Amino acid sequence: MAMILARKLLQRRSPQLLRWQSSFPQAAVKNDVASRAAVELELPPFDYAPPPYSGPSGDEILAKRREYLSPSLFHFYKNPLNVVEGKKQYLFDEKGKRYLDAFGGIATVCCGHCHPDVVDAIINQTKRLQHSTVLYLNHAIADFAQALASKLPGNLKVVFFTNSGTEANELAIMIARLYTGCHDIISLRNAYHGNAAGTMGATAQSIWKFNVVQSGVHHVVNPDPYRGIFGSDGEKYARDVQDVINFGTSGNVAAFISEAIQGVGGIVELAPGYLPAAYSMVKKAGGLCIADEVQAGFARIGSHFWGFESHGVVPDIVTMAKGIGNGIPLGAVVTTPEIAEVLTRRCYFNTFGGNPVCTAAGLAVLKVIEKEKLQQNALLVGSYLKERLTALKDKYELIGDVRGRGLMLGVELVADRELKTPAKAETLHVMDQMKELGVLIGKGGYYGNVFRITPPLCFTKEDADFLADAMDLTLSRM
Repeated sequence: MAMILARKLLQRRSPQLLRWQSSFPQAAVKNDVASRAAVELELPPFDYAPPPYSGPSGDEILAKRREYLSPSLFHFYKNPLNVVEGKKQYLFDEKGKRYLDAFGGIATVCCGHCHPDVVDAIINQTKRLQHSTVLYLNHAIADFAQALASKLPGNLKVVFFTNSGTEANELAIMIARLYTGCHDIISLRNAYHGNAAGTMGATAQSIWKFNVVQSGVHHVVNPDPYRGIFGSDGEKYARDVQDVINFGTSGNVAAFISEAIQGVGGIVELAPGYLPAAYSMVKKAGGLCIADEVQAGFARIGSHFWGFESHGVVPDIVTMAKGIGNGIPLGAVVTTPEIAEVLTRRCYFNTFGGNPVCTAAGLAVLKVIEKEKLQQNALLVGSYLKERLTALKDKYELIGDVRGRGLMLGVELVADRELKTPAKAETLHVMDQMKELGVLIGKGGYYGNVFRITPPLCFTKEDADFLADAMDLTLSRM
């Protein structure tokens, strides 16, 4: 009876200020947070409160979406969140409630929401020149291209700007096919590279693929340390690349494309040793190696600026988007002068790719990452958060795996650790409850049972504690 009363008291409190009280026997602790020692769960202090919101309600917006927008659009949570303002690593809803954003607009907001340096760059450029065309000269695109090239190794210094990651990967695949004269592309199972014609072919999850012609792509065994058949032995997985070249192609290929950490696929970090072996095989078959850095790039993994660097490889083509503009629609393909030359065979043009406003924002992002030491912060805070999450794995059987690097982390929920049965319903429940506590996280993986934790890189240790405590509290109540 006392436990029931305690739970009712908890429910009456603000969802952002909960007190875990009393001291029941350990056997009862697992299923009742009221039996915990006294601990406060409270969002870290923040010196900003948004002005009152006077716009349409969430219900009104949802009604308009249903009537006027594509029925393919979906939303998180039983009660969709109406986000009206953002500041640094926090978001605010229509009632002024503050949330810790641990999803970052799907690994997109790297500097923090509405970073003043990025906003100023956008406003100042918009006031001077919002758009013209790359047929005229403007310093913004050239300045950003130079700065971006300086962050890449070797001879990767020719930049093509696009508007998204899908566009960037489409262009990279076309460049590879033109340069090599081959059509065959090798991609990983569980990969996601976009949703247009070529990139949908390279994507390897049926939930993201329509029944349309997708030719010339071969999907090899995914080097997944958690679910894969060879554990963390990357070289064994790479043998399938050679098998596909030998038995699925003419012996020559156009390209191999992969992420260093699969984002949509559920924050799967490729097994050590895989990329060096795969790159070697592909190059011997005359192919180019494409690194998809749309999610892992721009200092997110902490240990390195680019995900591929953590595997000790240098690709022929690098694609990027998301964090490149902190939310501005911007993407890029970077390659060598020799490879870039193939696009001169015909006219290649992108109306909005590299427009002054977006490239001014991109340059500001690079400067903020450097000035505020966000890569170092991603490593420090991300490592700390991973430790906290790993401790929860030791505490709750529901957590099957904790993985990733820096501030690109995944937590996979399973109903059975031995069978690794995806805990899909539990994942949705935990997400929903954490939102009520003030924490927003994403989900991914083919089965939809992996939490994707990709917050702005200004995330603090206090934020990490709040996230871990909110997850702990939620899991303890199940």
